[in-house]
Amino acid sequence: MTALLMDVGNSRLKWGVLEDSAIRRTGHIAQQKIRERGLTALTSKLPRHVDTVFASNVAGTSFATRLSGVIGMHCNADVHFAKSEKEACGVTNSYRQARRLGVDRWVAMIGAWAEVNAACLVVDAGTAVTLDALDDDGRHLGGQILPGVLLMTETLASRTSDIPSIKRRAATQGRGMEMFASSTAGAIGHGAMNAVVGAIERAVDVMLEDGLDATIVLTGGDASRILKSLGDEPLHRPHLVLQGLAKLLESRQ
Repeated sequence: MTALLMDVGNSRLKWGVLEDSAIRRTGHIAQQKIRERGLTALTSKLPRHVDTVFASNVAGTSFATRLSGVIGMHCNADVHFAKSEKEACGVTNSYRQARRLGVDRWVAMIGAWAEVNAACLVVDAGTAVTLDALDDDGRHLGGQILPGVLLMTETLASRTSDIPSIKRRAATQGRGMEMFASSTAGAIGHGAMNAVVGAIERAVDVMLEDGLDATIVLTGGDASRILKSLGDEPLHRPHLVLQGLAKLLESRQ
């Protein structure tokens, strides 16, 4: 079976083709480009024929409806959307109402658990940063959501009079004493990055105090920059949601 997997986020849409249990032909496109040029900006990059399309969508029901119609016609295949469940692929959802857990978080946890199969902290660093803890039995212990690096810097610029906007690439964290910047732009960038890194490190410390030696599994647009600031050796998995979708799909065959 050939399946088109899609990770539909607020800022970017990522995809990959599942063939012979491997994800190939990956790509991504900014949601802004789709808004400017329409879904043809996406379909021009996708295969014409697959057996099925399986997507994780957090961009809203209206976009999902548009996407389903256009992609279904382009790929000549049915489009299905993943949903958060109480249990799947060895992972147990901690939410009383399972569907209220963001589907991207749910699918990312499934992808992480399939690889680690032990306690882990799943971090998706995108527009928002989500942290989700799993114990050694695959039980979701709960999570945290905080603003992403760019969102923090934009909020500071928009809600204050003397703090400027900074370029995205300026939002980095220095090593050691270099985390203390000598310019306002640097202070904003280092501060935002340090807030995210600090939240991750604190979560890992708390899990360790509870007897869980958690592996950090990191994904999302800011993952590569955060990676450099974490002392432990996290697993960087840019296509973690696609990996989770593949696992879900294969479990249903």
